[in-house]
Amino acid sequence: MDQYDYRQYDRIWERVAPTLNPYPAARTQNSAAAAPMTVQEEENLPGAEQNPCCMGSQAAESLEVLKGFIEEELADRRYYLAFARQAPNASAGRTLREIAADEAGHAKRLLAVYYLITGECFRPAFSSERISIGPWCAALRGRYHEEACGGFNYIRAAEGTTDPCLSRLLTQLSEDEYRHADRMLALLERAL
Repeated sequence: MDQYDYRQYDRIWERVAPTLNPYPAARTQNSAAAAPMTVQEEENLPGAEQNPCCMGSQAAESLEVLKGFIEEELADRRYYLAFARQAPNASAGRTLREIAADEAGHAKRLLAVYYLITGECFRPAFSSERISIGPWCAALRGRYHEEACGGFNYIRAAEGTTDPCLSRLLTQLSEDEYRHADRMLALLERAL
């Protein structure tokens, strides 16, 4: 849309707060209806830059990848919480809960990035399937590989984008995933 039509919003505002003038620059002195904004007025609105250097159109090319990462992080969080309940000792359970919290933090950051790029909230799909952990050492082995692959996928995505801010964030998440893999290795060392 080249121009916004605020008349619909004005009708709502008139019912909600009749004395409030939410769009003073767009109104004329004698009319209650809003005049369409000019391109220059629109460009002066906060966040109206057409192609910002960070989290703009270059980052929008990675939206499907970001959606996948968000859903993976949430699934990993869920898995680690279930895994922590089956931990053989309190220390291992605490480590797994910390990693689950990290995964939730990653998902929140990625959700914020998605919003920065699109201006819309992403609603990830949630699974309600029962999680089966299996034998402790085999599960640690599987998680080690999942975390190492996650680190690799993040760095690959960072190298594949031309958006500098998105690249930096994905690199940080890659480092976190490799740290998680190291923690899985340490738990496995103690278990063997």
